[in-house]
Amino acid sequence: MGKRLTVAYALWAAGGPLGLHHIYLGRDSHALLWMLTFGGFGIGWAREFIRIPAYVNEANQETAGVKIRRQRDAAAPPPIGLTRLAGQVCVGIYFGTVSLIGLSSMSFFYLIVLPLSVGAGVYLVADVGQQTSDIQKTMTACLITSPIFYGSTLSPLPISLVASVTAAQHRRFKSPRPARSTHGLGPRLYKLGMAWLAFSAPLGYCIFHNTTATVYYISDCLAELLNFFWFFPWLRGFVEYMLLIPYRILCAITGGGYTEEAWKKVLEILLREYTEREIDALHVLSLKADASVEEIAHTYRELAKTWHPDHNPSKEAEAMFIKIHDAYEVLRRHKPNRFK
Repeated sequence: MGKRLTVAYALWAAGGPLGLHHIYLGRDSHALLWMLTFGGFGIGWAREFIRIPAYVNEANQETAGVKIRRQRDAAAPPPIGLTRLAGQVCVGIYFGTVSLIGLSSMSFFYLIVLPLSVGAGVYLVADVGQQTSDIQKTMTACLITSPIFYGSTLSPLPISLVASVTAAQHRRFKSPRPARSTHGLGPRLYKLGMAWLAFSAPLGYCIFHNTTATVYYISDCLAELLNFFWFFPWLRGFVEYMLLIPYRILCAITGGGYTEEAWKKVLEILLREYTEREIDALHVLSLKADASVEEIAHTYRELAKTWHPDHNPSKEAEAMFIKIHDAYEVLRRHKPNRFK
C-alpha cells in the first residue's frame, strides 16, 4: 500500500518533532534523530514542510519495488550536502554535551565514552535517508582526536568537526534492500524505543538526581565559550546578547517583575548546594555558605593584603596567599556572571 502525502503532512503537523511522519514513511534513522533532537532543534522539522513530497515519493518507489535511479550503483559517492554536514557537527556536539552532563563520572570518559558519544551523533546524521558512511572510520577518528583535547569542556566541538569531515569523506549510498514493511512496525518501534532510552536515561538521571552539577556544567560551558572570545570584546558581547535572548523574550512577554524575581530565586535554590571544592574555598576565606558576592570579594582583598609575601615576611605567607587566591578563583568561576 502506497504512502499518502496527506497522512505524512498530518503526522508532520501533529508529531513531527517526534519523528512520527518518518516512522510512517519507513525512515527509521531520521525518526530516531528527530526523537533525540526534538525535530532537529525545531529547525529541521520546519524545513521539512517542503521536503515531505520527496520523502513520500521515495518511500512509494521503494515499497513498489521500483529501482530508483541513483548514483549508488556507480563508483562516485553522493554529493556533499552542506546541510547534512552542519547537522553532523551540531548533533555530534549535542551528543557529546549530553554525555558530559550525564556520564562524565565514568572511568576513561574522555578517552572512550565521550568520543563514542560524539561519533554516534555524527553517524546518526550521516545515516539519514539514502546515504550512509563508514561507522568504523568515523568512530576511529573520534577516538584519535579525543586525547588531544583531554579534559576540555569544549572538546565535543573539535571531535565532532573531525568526525564529520571523516564521515563526509567516506559517504556512500545505501545498498538496495527490501521494503521496510517486511520488518514489521512492532520490531521497528522496539528498536527505536531502546535507542531513545539509551540516550535519555543518563541525562534524565543527572537532571533529576544531580541538578546542581548540571547547572554548574552549563554555566561553565557558557563562561568558557564567552572567554574564548576575549580578544574580540564586541564579538563576546554579541554572543552574550544572543545567549540571553530567550530570557529577554520571557521578560518581555511576562513584563518581568514577579517572573524575574522568581527566576532569581530558582537559581539561588539550585546553586545553594556547594561542591566540596567550594566548601573548602569558603572555609579558607572564613565565609558562610550564603555569603554574597560583595562579601566574597571584600574578604579576598583583605586576606590578600594580609598574606601577600611583599607585606608579610613569614614563611607560610606565600603558600597561604596562593591558597586564598585559589579559593577565590573557585568561587568566582562558579558565579562568572556576578563577578564583573
